[in-house]
Amino acid sequence: MKNITKIQLGQDGPFVSKLGLGCMRMSSIWGGSTPDEKESIATIHEALDSGINFLNTGDFYGAGHNEMLIGKAIKERRNDAFISVKFGAIFHNGQWMGMDLRPIAIKNFINYSLTRLGIETIDLYQPSRMDDSVPVEDIIGTVADLVKEGKVRHIGVSEITAEQLRKANSIYPISALELGYSLADRQIESELLPAAKELGIGIVAFANTAEGLLTGEMKTPLAENDYRNHFSRFQGENLVHNLEKVEILKQLASNKNCTPTQLAIAWVKEQGNHIMPLVSMSRRSRLPENILAMDIVFTPEEMNILNTTFAIGAIHGGTYLQR
Repeated sequence: MKNITKIQLGQDGPFVSKLGLGCMRMSSIWGGSTPDEKESIATIHEALDSGINFLNTGDFYGAGHNEMLIGKAIKERRNDAFISVKFGAIFHNGQWMGMDLRPIAIKNFINYSLTRLGIETIDLYQPSRMDDSVPVEDIIGTVADLVKEGKVRHIGVSEITAEQLRKANSIYPISALELGYSLADRQIESELLPAAKELGIGIVAFANTAEGLLTGEMKTPLAENDYRNHFSRFQGENLVHNLEKVEILKQLASNKNCTPTQLAIAWVKEQGNHIMPLVSMSRRSRLPENILAMDIVFTPEEMNILNTTFAIGAIHGGTYLQR
């Protein structure tokens, strides 16, 4: 078993692996096919064997399929896994319909999640977003009640503002903030990240390669059926410009004998001891590369090159991560 560094989520929260496994891609997303279930379960098992104990899912991933899959994978290994679940997003026929964060809905969601996962307590439970349709006090207060009932251990939040984060933490201690963070998406550095650090809240950072932009494998133009065509970042001259920036990342990766993906992950983990890169995958073959990224160190000059090349605003266009 590899000795993966542990980080603490929250001032008095749990210790988890500094590299997290995002399980979303183990279910059908964007209308795609469902990956091989045996391979997905094997990927979870190998991640656990490698010291990665943080498993991230959402009750809306694959309409509950993702939770059932994880439930199968951890059936004999509950104590090895730390389960993080997002709730609140409503989908119909693969289309996003909005959020339902009413207390009555949250109390309904939790029971379905526990049943699908086959567990008695969810380690980290969090609204996937907050849309101001329900007061923060009601949302966090309801999850706090679930903590008292023994159905939830720790409370997290995702995709919110610094103001909402402070308010949520004043209601009940927040252990983790989940959000998109990468060299290409650094808007959160101005307000949200400082607020989380001030409050002692851990960061679970997904989309480290910015929807594949930073893998070094993207070409222009994208295939007509590629879902990323919907985002301005991947359209026309924006994509041409952005891929020119990625060439610098590719060159630095070549100089360090690693992949651009590894550099992108390593940059995220270097942003703070309280920050966890959350890497989504569905195949065991991806694990070694992602784990080795946690060992990469940068010289001050290398870090300066990355921070300058990918300064805020350097990447043109946005995605759903844009705030």
